[in-house]
Amino acid sequence: MQVATSIVKKIMLDEFGLQYICATADRFFKAATALAAMVNALAEQPSARLLKHVVRCYLRLTDNPRARDALQICLPQALKDGTFDHCLQDDPATMCCLQQLLDNLGAPGGGGGPAAAGGGARHYPGAGPAAGGSRGGGSSTPAGAGPSRAPWM
Repeated sequence: MQVATSIVKKIMLDEFGLQYICATADRFFKAATALAAMVNALAEQPSARLLKHVVRCYLRLTDNPRARDALQICLPQALKDGTFDHCLQDDPATMCCLQQLLDNLGAPGGGGGPAAAGGGARHYPGAGPAAGGSRGGGSSTPAGAGPSRAPWM
């Protein structure tokens, strides 16, 4: 599973690969569903190495405006609620990527907006606006939401 995720990450890191995955709702949601299934499996049996690839895939998807909008609805709750904090305590780079992902999405648990200033926001060392900024909106994400096609075309 780690090798497959690494390959998907390399495809997404390429601009043409990201465009291909995000070109249609069907392709995006197949990728998002596969990543969400991996997050759910990692919640049961954590692996910092695999989680690093998954987080970076999600982070890369936020570079596409339509994918970013869709992820505001379908990002797995386990990435927002601190489920993986213990797994990432020795990996500050991945913690920063996770925080940037949450900031980009304006997701609860992430910083980057006035709503988060009231408390409860999780900030990882070196993450947040100083480490890349927030590009996302302030949309709230329903708890446990699965992939939804609403924001796509």
